[in-house]
Amino acid sequence: MAEFLGKISTFIWGSGLVFLLLLTGIIYTLKLGFIQFKLIPRLIHCTHKSRGNINGSSQFRTVCMSLGTAMGTGNITGVAAAVSIGGAGSIFWMWVSAFLGMALVYAENCLSVTYSSAEKRGPMAYIEKGIGSRCLAVFFAIMCIGACFGMGGMVQVNSYAQHLENCISVNKYMIAAASFILIFLVTSGGAKRIGTTAQMLLPAASLLYMAVSAAVLFRFRERLPQVFTDIFSEALGLRQTLGGAAGFTVSKAVSVGIRRGIFSNEAGLGSSPILHSSAENSSPQLQGLWSMFEVFFDTVICCTLTALVILCAAPDLSIETAFASVLGNNSTVFLALEMIVFAFCTIIGWFYCGSAAYRYISGKNNSRGLCLAFAAAASIGAVAELRTVWTLSDIFNGLMALPNLLGLLLLVKKVKSE
Repeated sequence: MAEFLGKISTFIWGSGLVFLLLLTGIIYTLKLGFIQFKLIPRLIHCTHKSRGNINGSSQFRTVCMSLGTAMGTGNITGVAAAVSIGGAGSIFWMWVSAFLGMALVYAENCLSVTYSSAEKRGPMAYIEKGIGSRCLAVFFAIMCIGACFGMGGMVQVNSYAQHLENCISVNKYMIAAASFILIFLVTSGGAKRIGTTAQMLLPAASLLYMAVSAAVLFRFRERLPQVFTDIFSEALGLRQTLGGAAGFTVSKAVSVGIRRGIFSNEAGLGSSPILHSSAENSSPQLQGLWSMFEVFFDTVICCTLTALVILCAAPDLSIETAFASVLGNNSTVFLALEMIVFAFCTIIGWFYCGSAAYRYISGKNNSRGLCLAFAAAASIGAVAELRTVWTLSDIFNGLMALPNLLGLLLLVKKVKSE
């Protein structure tokens, strides 16, 4: 069964879907006049100009909730795996993925604000109302619920539980019980409590992670020029050309880097527009610009810092080794705590996505039953082997992207007019 699901996942996340994501990103980059280069001045202008009402979550809470969904444990362990498999050149292609992804999330959020209502949010709204397909919208919602319970819940708890168990020898059943209680307490409070929790946790954890990373890079600053040289030369295969290995090296770097970028920032998957639909400000431009900033911060800043730290300070390509150069034996505890915060923000953010999908299908508001079911399923991740769940989560994520990208391609004119 696991082998069969693995083949399905490989097929879905094959070159076809990656090409479709990149093509859609290129189309919107051109149609929107390379809006990525205008992000900061436009964001400042729109933030000062726009005024929200008193309902809904604040813009900062919304940004933290959305950013928290993208910044899971993959920003640490996933980047290390990308460098190990694809080499330094994969980082360059991760930047390319993020650049095109910024145009994608801008389009997603513009459409979401335009079409969303209390009952229909994000891609479910613009797929049904924009392109007139209730069936595709329901299909997206079902896949979103699957991704919510899998990648958004069980997988994240499993990731931090393993690190906690290794570094402080805590019993995994205690981790499961604590996870259940905390997840239920936060998710049962709805969007406001989810956003407030993300607002309390994410900025502090991100700044601390960036500060420690900067300390490592400062210590090994003499290696930075060579690392950047390796990133660009390996990305384009310049170093390997004479040896005849360029083709394989470039293809591996492109494949790993682009996929890592997609999994990191989730551009094109449809989660960002669901989360931004909770914002009190209904300006399509403002929500689009903030979502672009989230992709930039997640991939170009945080993932790049992780990659540079590994390449500068860890011959074994281990983030623990790199941080040990400045934190000593405290590096494992520090990383475990960072992963808990990033993972927990991902968990509660993905619950909001799943609950919006559930509400769309059932027509009912979120119940405590859904919170209990999600908290229970997520906490199981602390005590169970999740190879099949990992694979199913990849499948759900890929199948979320397909109807979402179709909607984006068919509504290009609408985004441009907005």
